[in-house]
Amino acid sequence: MLVWLLGLLLCAVVIGRTSFTADLSAFLPRSPSAEQRVLVDQLREGLVSRLILIGIEGGGGDDAATTRAALSRQLAATLRADAQFSAINNGEPVSEARDRQFVFEHRYVLSPAVTPQRFSAEGLHQALGESLDLLASSAGLVAKNMLPHDPTGEVAALVSQLDSTALPSLSNGVWASRDGTRAVLVAQTSAAGSDTDAQARAIDTVRRAFDAAVHATPNATSAKLLMTGPGFFSVDTRDTIKHDVERLSALSLVLIVALLLTVYRSPRTLVLGLLPVLSGVAAGVAAVSIGFGSVHGLTLGFGTTLIGEAVDYSIYLFVQSAGAHTARPADSLRAWIATYWPTIRLGVLTSVCGFASMLFSGFPGLVQLGLYSIVGLVTAAMVTRYVLPHLRGTHVEIRDVAKLGAWLTRATQAAPRLRWTLVLTLVGACAALALHRDGLWSRELAALSPVPANSQALDASLRADVGAPDVRYLVVIPGASEQAALQGAERVAAQLQPLVDAGALAGFENPARYLPSDATQRARLASLPPADVLTARMRAAVEDQPIRVKPELFAPFIADVAAARKQPLLRRADLQGTSMALAVDALLTERDGQWSAMLPLRAPSIDKADAQTANPPSLNAAAIRAAVEHANLPGALFVDLKAEADRLYVNYVREDIHLSLAGFAAIALLLWVALRSAQRTLRALAPLVAAVLVVTAGFALAGVQLTILHLVGMLLIVAVGSNYALFFNQRTGTSQPSQPASQTLVSLLVANLATVAGFGLLAFSRVPMLETFGLTVGPGAMLALVFAAILAPKAAPDQHTAA
Repeated sequence: MLVWLLGLLLCAVVIGRTSFTADLSAFLPRSPSAEQRVLVDQLREGLVSRLILIGIEGGGGDDAATTRAALSRQLAATLRADAQFSAINNGEPVSEARDRQFVFEHRYVLSPAVTPQRFSAEGLHQALGESLDLLASSAGLVAKNMLPHDPTGEVAALVSQLDSTALPSLSNGVWASRDGTRAVLVAQTSAAGSDTDAQARAIDTVRRAFDAAVHATPNATSAKLLMTGPGFFSVDTRDTIKHDVERLSALSLVLIVALLLTVYRSPRTLVLGLLPVLSGVAAGVAAVSIGFGSVHGLTLGFGTTLIGEAVDYSIYLFVQSAGAHTARPADSLRAWIATYWPTIRLGVLTSVCGFASMLFSGFPGLVQLGLYSIVGLVTAAMVTRYVLPHLRGTHVEIRDVAKLGAWLTRATQAAPRLRWTLVLTLVGACAALALHRDGLWSRELAALSPVPANSQALDASLRADVGAPDVRYLVVIPGASEQAALQGAERVAAQLQPLVDAGALAGFENPARYLPSDATQRARLASLPPADVLTARMRAAVEDQPIRVKPELFAPFIADVAAARKQPLLRRADLQGTSMALAVDALLTERDGQWSAMLPLRAPSIDKADAQTANPPSLNAAAIRAAVEHANLPGALFVDLKAEADRLYVNYVREDIHLSLAGFAAIALLLWVALRSAQRTLRALAPLVAAVLVVTAGFALAGVQLTILHLVGMLLIVAVGSNYALFFNQRTGTSQPSQPASQTLVSLLVANLATVAGFGLLAFSRVPMLETFGLTVGPGAMLALVFAAILAPKAAPDQHTAA
């Protein structure tokens, strides 16, 4: 008793300090490869992890588009003044003037065209000729104003580079969807996408700012705010899991309480029966918190499922011991311990063997689930065996279940007649699995996503509206310093540019485009000739041009070049306040003293005819890898994030199928050693295998692809069903009086109903992962009990007479 109370106190202290997460990276490898590390980093703190995509719909009034535009401007202005956001883009030219000024002032260190050849007499003559040709184009006015300062056209080329990416449609001066039905914005948070609490505060700020904008804007009361993005999904998933766990736990608790009150007829006995459950949940959460430092929301969701299984142990104690015909309560307890506890203990060990296989998984999320289940079930069983007998008092009176027990006895005696029906069912299940074997398992990591399908569809729609980056292809260059990473990026970019020219790549981003390495800046500045030399070359350059110009026109150009030669090198802090600073912050990162430069690649567009083919190739990976290797940079990686995620998931499934088979083999070995009979071992395993096959076939026929979570659910079916199979196997192993046998059947039925209440309600969860457990374990638990009865050996004649 003292040990139990101290344990609960310790668990309460640990849980009080526990943090709960909904980060999908918990289901990524704990020892990832270099490519997988890039994937993990992108999920946690990557280029798009800090983006919140915002849509504004509705608006009312005669001109809803104008109302939405006004809301967009006011919302953007409010968020730009908030330090929680590093950038707010809605199409307004907020930083355009600053960008142009920055490019103008630093054009000679930013432009890759600045070479000694370009500033030779011939190079200046050619560049000036191209600039003069622009005077006759639609950009002639701008070119005329810039000509005295920039006859070589560096500013125009650089601005063209910055504006090369496709931008959303404009409506009333702000971004709008292609169909014009919503205004769209992109917010970038200052905090990393993995900082869920900071993301939650930022999202709340957006909501409050939108509400304020609605109240301040006429005809805006019907406007609707939409949000998506990695950070939003992380917060929404965490809140949804928390809400669903609380809601479903309460509902399952109500159902189980109603069921147990019907059987026990005593609130005191009911409370005692729930103690193993609460103890198991507390111990499981505390163990995971100590082992991992945090608890995933999915693991917390197992608190609901554990209610359904852990309560079985107290049901067995109270119902089975109540049927013992003894003069003293102590004798009934000893009889229960001698007769039933060994079977319950074996069932617990069977569950431990099944879940222990998860402890060897390479994925922390599954290890959490395994550790939680083992600690929770063992704790619940130990509390039932060693604590409840001391707390229950001298005797426990429950409802007279003799009639129900007699009916169940007759039903179980008739159940073996359905064996041929079961055989036909299993043949049909195996046939269904064979027909659907190619598409039985999902091959995408996205199958584990806790984000509902409708939210994913909205995210895809908003991304299409704003042209948000969907980073799939990356080249990652490591460096011991910022300069080393930038120099590496420049070397790789030089190898990738020919692929762009050949059409194999649509383009790529590069942090060195906005912040060249010091070596490159010095080389470009060294290409600039002294003022007297440049003056002489410009006199020669104006000769034989299509438009007659005087050399004196370019005095500002001579002065700007002379000033550039004396300017200090460009530093990262100099980009502050420009859109280029955001790009560099995203593409050039430092972690634990190691720098990384990332070059996102844009795949060439696919023709509509090619897009109709299955999985059309969108990028020549071999050519990219060859270009990266040709740069001769140790550690440089080309990563296809989607392919890496799919490869990761396939390995994920393969590993855990092997672990599950190993766990099943351990269960079979344990039962063979404990039962000392191969025949009884097969009888105990057969209902479990049959239940798993039928449930799996049901998913296949329904068109539901299996994920690793279904596999965990199947382990739960084995864990729950093993108790039923062992009790039916126990009945045939020894000669028992009729009344204890009927009490055992009643306890199995009540335990099964409690399990279905705990697991089955998860099928109504809004979190796809929890829904998977409910749809797998709920039906599986019922089938395991029915199949155990059908496959039980027929009763001997004396047992029929006794019944």
